[in-house]
Amino acid sequence: MIMKSVQKPTQKSKTVVFKKLVFLFASALLVVSCKPNANEAGVIEDNKQATIDSMNTVMEKQKIELAKQKSIDSMQAIVSQQRNAKQNVVYHNTTTTEKRKGWSGAAKGAVIGAGVGAISGAVIDKKKPAQGAVIGGLAGAGLGAGAGAILDSQKKK
Repeated sequence: MIMKSVQKPTQKSKTVVFKKLVFLFASALLVVSCKPNANEAGVIEDNKQATIDSMNTVMEKQKIELAKQKSIDSMQAIVSQQRNAKQNVVYHNTTTTEKRKGWSGAAKGAVIGAGVGAISGAVIDKKKPAQGAVIGGLAGAGLGAGAGAILDSQKKK
């Protein structure tokens, strides 16, 4: 029979094995320590989502305010045009101005309807609030002018 002789591990082979074990342990420790647990990951995602939601809310408010301001500016432009159109000035020795009768019901209805329609359209159309404001303003102006004209005709009777 042939007997194999068992070699005793040398100091050099023990050192190599020990280095491999230390490297393996350090790698495992690094992987475990760097991995966030489920609670930390959830909290981070919740904080990110809350920040995004608050930014979206602020942006929506700014869009609505912008649409309101555009509506107010357009109404002021209409009023100023009507004032300029109604002023009659005679260049003689004296200057006379015609007393204004005020707004007709149709004009009031158109302005009010345009304002309400523009604001409503901007709020309803969340993807394109400017487009919604224009469409709502036109529809509101038409409906308001019609309603005002009906009220004017009833007052005359």
